Amino acid sequence: MKKFDGVIEAVRYKNGQIVYVRAYERRGVTFSDSLLLDRKTLLERLGKGQRFVTGQRQKYLASTFNIGKPVKVVNVDGRQILTTHDDLMHDDLEAPVF
Repeated sequence: MKKFDGVIEAVRYKNGQIVYVRAYERRGVTFSDSLLLDRKTLLERLGKGQRFVTGQRQKYLASTFNIGKPVKVVNVDGRQILTTHDDLMHDDLEAPVF
């Protein structure tokens, strides 16, 4: 997998749409502490070419993650859908809900 800019660890939905994600950002060779990104901010970053993946931080191993799938933006009927799947009509990331 190509280098990624962030790891999404958990997600919060409302009415089938992402409200926030809990993520870690790449900071050189390491990662930030967890931070909350709202849907708009995540879409802006993906639109600028940043790559995010789902995953879980390994306990006691700081910047080591179990990596899941890449997050992509899909346009469906004029709406932007954030997903790790291929054929959905609503936001859905393979990450735990918080």
